[in-house]
Amino acid sequence: MNGYKRVFLIVLDSLGIGAMPDSHKFGDAGADTFGHILEKMGTLDIPNLRKLGFLNLHKAGKMEGVEEPLGRYMRLGEASNGKDTMTGHWEIMGIKTMTPFRTFTDTGFPPELIAELEMRCGKKIIGNKSASGTEILEELGEEEIRTGAMIVYTSADSVLQICGNEETFDLENLYRCCRIARELTLKDEWRVGRVIARPYVGKKKGEFKRTSNRHDYALKPTGPTVLNALKDAGLDVIGVGKINDIFCGEGITRTYHSDSSVHGMEQTIEICKEDFHGLCFVNLVDFDAVWGHRRNVKGYGEEIEKFDKKLGILLEELEADDLLMLTADHGNDPTYSGTDHTREYVPFLAYSKKMEGGGALENEDTFAVIGASVTENFGVKMPKGTIGSSVLGKLI
Repeated sequence: MNGYKRVFLIVLDSLGIGAMPDSHKFGDAGADTFGHILEKMGTLDIPNLRKLGFLNLHKAGKMEGVEEPLGRYMRLGEASNGKDTMTGHWEIMGIKTMTPFRTFTDTGFPPELIAELEMRCGKKIIGNKSASGTEILEELGEEEIRTGAMIVYTSADSVLQICGNEETFDLENLYRCCRIARELTLKDEWRVGRVIARPYVGKKKGEFKRTSNRHDYALKPTGPTVLNALKDAGLDVIGVGKINDIFCGEGITRTYHSDSSVHGMEQTIEICKEDFHGLCFVNLVDFDAVWGHRRNVKGYGEEIEKFDKKLGILLEELEADDLLMLTADHGNDPTYSGTDHTREYVPFLAYSKKMEGGGALENEDTFAVIGASVTENFGVKMPKGTIGSSVLGKLI
């Protein structure tokens, strides 16, 4: 089989397309991120997604699919027991996670963890509850600046987040405290998926604004992934956005930090102009972090439109020997209650200029078909212990 020289895999973080059969076990019955956004918005200006077949895959609202879609598309279910960023991305690259990460949404972090973190960091901790990042800054930002304390909070995700004002709690010190928190939360009883540094600027309520100097400290994948196999085979593995953080640098040969999802697409377009051989793996986090968790339907819809404009440029830049794949890692329905991710199917769209037409593929029950297809494309074996069967033959 003649494969592709370059594969561009873009994760539209949280753009789910309907509840999975077991969604009620996660409290997510009836969730539908894209469908509900489209129903609320009425229409979206997404000509490029539409021509690839996105609306053929998932119809909602007033918009219809196209008669001759350019891409090949299907719905992917999640085999892992979870609905978080790490679980989703790891599964895309072949790892099935059955023990979910710990969450501390209802209780905050245990006193023993807080005490040890205070002692090791040399700072009093305030907050220690589940909260929106913007709300907790409004509530506690002034106190942190005035007292030199450290804001620690969580969310509906498996995360421990630490806020630090860049003018009074310098970035290196913030990152140091996050590394300590990461070390402490490796214990099974405190095991969270990510520790996140959340720097911000401003001096008083109404002025606080988080900066792009966020840094994620994730757990290492529980075993070798497709990324390790590609790197070991001498291929380029380029991470854009949160990819390097999600995989703790494992299997990555080059990484780019993105200030926004639009910036991430601009970086991807520039990378597309380079000569490389391998995978460009992109995460666009604003759909999730900026709009989904904040339950902002209009902002989420407009972010999809911004993505579509950049997608049009990328489609023009693609070479005949390139394969583009679009997917997501979970849902985050902005019309749903709470602020949590939602357990949903995710889209899979594939396009290449050398494809002879598009159309529907048979749905799959794991995200891991993506990683398996990438390895087959490059003639690389899937690592031991990974899951997934290739669908590359349907993408040529």
